[in-house]
Amino acid sequence: MKVVVCIKQVPDTKGGVKFNPDGTLDRAAMMTIMNPDDKAGLEAALRLKDQYGAEVTVLTMGLPKAEDVLREAMAMGADKGVLVTDRVLGGADTWATSQTLAGALRNMEYDLIITGRQAIDGDTAQVGPQISEHLDIPVISYAQNLKIEGDSVIVERQFDDRYHVLKAKMPCLITALAELNEPRYMTPGGIFDACKAEITVWGRADLKDVEDSNLGLKGSPTQIAKASDKVRKGAGEKVNLDPAESVDYIVGKLKEKHVI
Repeated sequence: MKVVVCIKQVPDTKGGVKFNPDGTLDRAAMMTIMNPDDKAGLEAALRLKDQYGAEVTVLTMGLPKAEDVLREAMAMGADKGVLVTDRVLGGADTWATSQTLAGALRNMEYDLIITGRQAIDGDTAQVGPQISEHLDIPVISYAQNLKIEGDSVIVERQFDDRYHVLKAKMPCLITALAELNEPRYMTPGGIFDACKAEITVWGRADLKDVEDSNLGLKGSPTQIAKASDKVRKGAGEKVNLDPAESVDYIVGKLKEKHVI
């Protein structure tokens, strides 16, 4: 079994977020981490490796420093890492990103593709399903549990306060929730091996069956109108009232705001 996990190096929002003049994230200037949903997807793949001997390849698109997140994944147990990086791919929205990743995946062998549900820097949950459309394979999103049965994958798909049980024949794509599992830590031996491992680096020329018009900022139909740092809220209005007066005060405010 061959499993490809799409992971993303995202800004560590605890260190603050910075923007370029065009409204895109200044990724080179920020501290980064592996996207949490993607890490859960990686752990799911590594458990398939433990159970079935699956070969796990991690794939990412980003700046050259995104190699770090691939080495982290390999230190956790992934077998191979592929970095897609090229200046012409910068500023991509979900459409252009999914086109890029699909172009890379067409060069790879896979039975199962796992992505995170969404990235914390965009929160769109679009890239995984878009990749499946480009590759014309089934997709099951919001996976909170999965298992393999023959040539199929069976997934518990989160749905409000319950879940669906769906079965798809491989090859297929799964998008994972952070709640899917508890990712393992890197091991000292894994870190040592990952530091020595060779990362495959692809550029625009290595993408298969992708038009230039669908790549990078120019190929992104979604444009950022405005971006700014989070605006701090004021302290608000503080009042000291007895319980009865408090009820009247709150009801009055709700009526004033046309909530009731």
